[in-house]
Amino acid sequence: MDDDRSEDWRTVLDQLAQQRTAARAMGGEERLEKHRARGKLDARARIDHLIDDGSFQEMGLLVGGEDAPADAVVMGSGRIDGRPVIVAAEDFTVKAGTISQAANAKRHRAAELAVLDRVPLVMLLEGAGFRADGRHNARSPTDLLAQAQCSGRVPLVTAVLGSSAGHGALVAPMCDFTVMTSQAAIFTAGPPVVYESLGETITKEELGGPSVAIASGVIHNEADDDKSALDQVRTYLRYFPSSAWSYPPFEDGGDTAPREVPEVAEIVPLNSRRGYDIRRVIDAVFDAGTVFDVQAGYGRSVVCALCRLGGHPVAVVANQPMALAGAIDADGADKAAHFITVADSFHLPLVFLADNPGVLAGSVSEQRGILRKGARMYAAQTLATTPKFHLLLRKAYGFGSMVMAMIPFDGQSGVFAFPGATMGAMGSSALSRAAGSDEAEAARLRAAELEASLRSARGFGFDELIDPSETRNVLLHSVERALSRRQAPAEPVARVGIMP
Repeated sequence: MDDDRSEDWRTVLDQLAQQRTAARAMGGEERLEKHRARGKLDARARIDHLIDDGSFQEMGLLVGGEDAPADAVVMGSGRIDGRPVIVAAEDFTVKAGTISQAANAKRHRAAELAVLDRVPLVMLLEGAGFRADGRHNARSPTDLLAQAQCSGRVPLVTAVLGSSAGHGALVAPMCDFTVMTSQAAIFTAGPPVVYESLGETITKEELGGPSVAIASGVIHNEADDDKSALDQVRTYLRYFPSSAWSYPPFEDGGDTAPREVPEVAEIVPLNSRRGYDIRRVIDAVFDAGTVFDVQAGYGRSVVCALCRLGGHPVAVVANQPMALAGAIDADGADKAAHFITVADSFHLPLVFLADNPGVLAGSVSEQRGILRKGARMYAAQTLATTPKFHLLLRKAYGFGSMVMAMIPFDGQSGVFAFPGATMGAMGSSALSRAAGSDEAEAARLRAAELEASLRSARGFGFDELIDPSETRNVLLHSVERALSRRQAPAEPVARVGIMP
């Protein structure tokens, strides 16, 4: 009897093993070799590089059967730096990575599990959208519904590693962070569809390559190849908790101790008309080797970076005097609004480093909607519930001070300034020109401007005027104090208000 049972199991398990082997062969050796010849990893190799060795447990391996191994979506769970994640990778070697009804169900399940189990969701894209086989059931739930439920609850990250079109491409703008390789492209419809519908002849690179996707703000970061893109995903997730129900991970060791930063005074000129690179200040102040730039190629007058301060993850929003003199343009405001909202959703403290002449004026700026996008940035920061801090380095005028969290009673846990910093509706030079001031009056306005920070400090407009060399220690002390508010379990942010 036992032998009969063993024989029954052997037959069934042999069949299962054969089906698994066939599914793991993906599109077959010929297509895989062609894919790899382009310098790309295949879908399974991408997952292997992304997650910790030996930690992947696949789901839906047999979906699609022999006709479409894994139905062009390799999906399952694994670990990144020991923490669980859900990952789904489109397999371009199987029917060009297209989405069938079953593949849609797998993608929906991936997002569903991420929010149910409160772990990050990582999507690796290279596919041509819904499969043109006429089998799509319009009444079935789309995976985007489940992904929308993840937003603000678990980190959502996408890597675009080839051409991504149609429905599949919609995943990227839904995510908190996106990275693409130099070989990738992303668009609502590919060149053949564009030609048929519009008569426009265009390459995929011209339609949605990195130069287009980065400039439009659809994609945050670019990477040279698959491995470096996946490494960025791993790095990004290290700053975030597994979900909004937990706090960001503290990392001990390394450059976490208090220290003075005398180099800041050498980097930042007292003369506000002279430029400098704010990234040098960020590198000096925050823990060495922990700065991760987000969307550096878009809205260049605003720098958004993930950093650590004393081992604590923080989100830095800084004006960049090397671009537009630090003026906040529509793209910079748009970038910062998204970055602030993501940081707030996952309880990262926000540090604003202000040095700007205001929001960008002029007809082009107005046509690009600077008032609405500036209002969006302001709404994001003033609605933020996470600890936030402001440091005025040299100047912040008008709306440029409000979006950078300088105005009083805006819920800051720390408001600081360097001596000599100036503020107000506009700079003295612009005010003199607008008022038609004579030379003596212009000089008086300039002198008053230079004393603005001292007058403000005397009226308790700042918590303290600080020596630039004290920047790291003051911010570190303030962040550690503010984190004492974590006396209750973390939970998702409940927002009220309509974003402009």
